[in-house]
Amino acid sequence: MDSSTLIESFSEFKEFKNIDRVTMMNILEEVFRSTLVKKYGSDENFDIILNVDKGDLEIWQNREIVPDGEVEDEITQIAYSEAVKIEEDFEIGEEVSEEIKMEDFGRRNILALRQSLKSTIDDLEKGNIYKK
Repeated sequence: MDSSTLIESFSEFKEFKNIDRVTMMNILEEVFRSTLVKKYGSDENFDIILNVDKGDLEIWQNREIVPDGEVEDEITQIAYSEAVKIEEDFEIGEEVSEEIKMEDFGRRNILALRQSLKSTIDDLEKGNIYKK
């Protein structure tokens, strides 16, 4: 499942459940951040770029370039030899951003993400019913 398919199904949720755009974007970001924490242990060095209207979703992992053999944390650091494969003119100490693809999450995490989204929307809907 690619990100456009996932965003498309989220947009259907949005229209079916009558959720405003800003709330939907906040829910989506919260659900993706939760999935990042489960997979990587933290979401601090990740950027999520979300455009619900266009159906675009990008997740970028930011890591510091360190000398080969000195990587202490693969989530926040990348070896120089790996960084230059991405872009040849990187230098030690710089930050490299790599796009995380939906396929990198794996089927199980994507299904959990979808279930989490559904649950969050259901909770929101129940809250709106109580307010009325």
